[in-house]
Amino acid sequence: MKLLTGMMLLFLMVSASHGSNHEMAKKIVATKCHLCHGMEGEGSSAIYPRLAGQHKTYLIKQLTDFRDGNRTGTMSEMVFGLTDEEIAALSDYFSSKPPAAHKVRDQEFAGVGKYIFTKGNRFSGVAPCVSCHGESGEGNEQMPRLAGQHKRYVATQLMEFNSRKRNNDNSIMHSIASKLTELEIHAVAQYVSGLK
Repeated sequence: MKLLTGMMLLFLMVSASHGSNHEMAKKIVATKCHLCHGMEGEGSSAIYPRLAGQHKTYLIKQLTDFRDGNRTGTMSEMVFGLTDEEIAALSDYFSSKPPAAHKVRDQEFAGVGKYIFTKGNRFSGVAPCVSCHGESGEGNEQMPRLAGQHKRYVATQLMEFNSRKRNNDNSIMHSIASKLTELEIHAVAQYVSGLK
């Protein structure tokens, strides 16, 4: 009985902490994040990433990298001055939101992307994306969730890996992105945008 009572108390403490973290995050989202990422992390424009359903650890790393200057861009200014606690609260908040998928209009083109995503390109040495990002593009704590991401955003990130403009993450992406043709980049981006 004592063990059960202790477990219930721990659950209530974690729930209360989770709730207060979400309240902190909601305030930050309302003042800093919502214009680009939406209140629920759904992304208000194709140039900004969807954060809903993204992995908490991955989000913490990206926000911290922006804050500390290891990744550059518009976000650097937005996260300037955020504490580790605030970054963790935002990451927990967005990771708890349900992800969504886009409607793919050009299924044939997305089929090219599916082939590259699942099998790679043995002729150019491109590894299959599933080897790091998972069969459904769900990613993991170190690799981002790609499923449902805006196709324009994914294409832009692949191009930035190729040009080394983005260099705060796994260097294997530089090698892979440099071997992708423009057609392959856009096809993969179209394919993953339709995954959920």
